[in-house]
Amino acid sequence: MEYFVAVADTGSMSAAAVRCHASQASISTAIADLERRLGVQLVIRRRAKGVTLTEAGSRILGRAQAMLADAEEITASAQAEEGRLAGRLTIGCYSALTPFLIPLLVDGFTRLHPAVNLELIEGQQDEMRQALLQGSCDVTLLYAFGDEGGLSCTTLRASRPYVILPVGHSMAVRKSVSLAELADEPLIIYAEPPAQQNADHWFSLAGARPNIRYRTSSIEAVRSMVARGLGFATLIQSWPTSTSIEGLPLASVPISDPLDEVELVIAHAAHVAPTHRARAFLQYAKETLAGPDAPRSTG
Repeated sequence: MEYFVAVADTGSMSAAAVRCHASQASISTAIADLERRLGVQLVIRRRAKGVTLTEAGSRILGRAQAMLADAEEITASAQAEEGRLAGRLTIGCYSALTPFLIPLLVDGFTRLHPAVNLELIEGQQDEMRQALLQGSCDVTLLYAFGDEGGLSCTTLRASRPYVILPVGHSMAVRKSVSLAELADEPLIIYAEPPAQQNADHWFSLAGARPNIRYRTSSIEAVRSMVARGLGFATLIQSWPTSTSIEGLPLASVPISDPLDEVELVIAHAAHVAPTHRARAFLQYAKETLAGPDAPRSTG
């Protein structure tokens, strides 16, 4: 069952073998044996194109995932009775937030609960939502934008967007700036969703349109390009340093327009009761990110 779920998740025998620390032959043999025992074909093997699930395989996948989760939870519950949390906990995170949140939370949580086997996945906002709904992770950290249908969200904190400018910019010393004042300036934008949608929304509230000049999927490249005077950027999350990765200085300026705060949340699938481990991590995240040492927005 474990090998079957791994094949379904990864889409290939070879990737499942890497994930399960087994040989590809072992994975293939196990799947064939499972098919014989169940009397149905579960996967369609396509040379050099991976595998796809049959209709029967798709029906069985959810049950197989639930069985594996139940088996793991039995072991974890037995160990928890001895006064400790144990078992696997998969944490998802919006990739733009990963460097700010994951090292801090993983370090502290594993010190408190060393028997919990933490696994990490990251991706864009929609990918993390789907990972929760499909059962690929237990909890995930992301921004709350619009309808979070199917998810149960706990707010960790809220921050207002702000802009970063090169220190030589005429508005860099201002106490605040309106987006309308920056509308003609080149905007450097993080290319992954929902960054551009956010920028369009924020500028529309200010009665202006953004002049998007550069897009990059590296958030550090955004800051470095701003520091070199190639434009400005809108951000939510702050950095622990006021310099770019190249060591060039940056100025952070609050936005004067009445923009709504953006909530950082930890979420789990609403239709799934969180495990003891997931509830413990949720509580730890709430306490840690509300503390005085938590990374915060400068907005």
